[in-house]
Amino acid sequence: MTDPVTEIPDYQSLMLPVLRLAEHGEVRIGEAVRHLADRLSLSEAARAALLPSGRQTLFANRVHWAKTYLAKAGLIENTRRGHFQITARGNEVLAGRPDRIDNRFLGQFAEFRQFTDRTTAQSDPATPSPCGEDENGQTPDETMRAAHRQIEAALAQDLLDRVRAAPPEFFERLIVSLLVRMGYGGSVSDAGRALGRSGDDGVDGVIDQDALGLDRVYVQAKRYAAGNTVGSGAIRDFFGSLDRHKAAKGLFVTTSTFTANARETADYLSKRIVLVDGDHLTRLMIRHDMGCRIEETFHVKKIDEDFFE
Repeated sequence: MTDPVTEIPDYQSLMLPVLRLAEHGEVRIGEAVRHLADRLSLSEAARAALLPSGRQTLFANRVHWAKTYLAKAGLIENTRRGHFQITARGNEVLAGRPDRIDNRFLGQFAEFRQFTDRTTAQSDPATPSPCGEDENGQTPDETMRAAHRQIEAALAQDLLDRVRAAPPEFFERLIVSLLVRMGYGGSVSDAGRALGRSGDDGVDGVIDQDALGLDRVYVQAKRYAAGNTVGSGAIRDFFGSLDRHKAAKGLFVTTSTFTANARETADYLSKRIVLVDGDHLTRLMIRHDMGCRIEETFHVKKIDEDFFE
């Protein structure tokens, strides 16, 4: 299935279409987004694709950034809330019939160069200027989120390496603490007593699904090295343990991975068995601040239009 995001042009490819929309008068940005989506024949899935924040569609975000950069170069100007219009300079540019407008094209204007120089000076010296050769077509929002994903991926690998190197008792405490932080098992002491140690390089027991103990989940965890995958036989054995404990739900956690047959087996068995591999485990640890902490917080702010009304 084709990823709908691939249908969406990068923000630089949208600069010329946005400028052309303003050629005949004032334009509302929301109308510009809809008009350009229609002109590009974007699918409903592409139109609905959201930024990771979930607050704005990816296409609308790219149209907004195209408008922002055009404004920094003096080709358009903001008129009133959510509206913009072309400038005399913008009309001169269109009169030249350009095939494309991008950051390199906008670099001919002193205002845009001042903007990019100011932006680069306030960021990491290694960060390329929007006018430079290394421009990848991403908006600043997308670049920031891509960097965040890269940082989290490195953190996840570090966490997994640490967990694999830790003693079995540490792994047991980690599973208990993580489940409690996620809302299972009541208190850490209650969860620890319910879970218990199996002496089999991990944990193997029952934990309350809720603080009142109305339902229980059977938990098994295997602290395996990379490459030591969990197969379908282990899942069937786990299913048998669920029967012996009269449990309807199971959680199988490993620091390695599950084979395709293991996942298929878990899907077809009559009891609900959730499989958590090493990658999933570290994502949960990061989400619930287990073994990691916030080093720095960045606040992304935007204009408060109500302030200027």
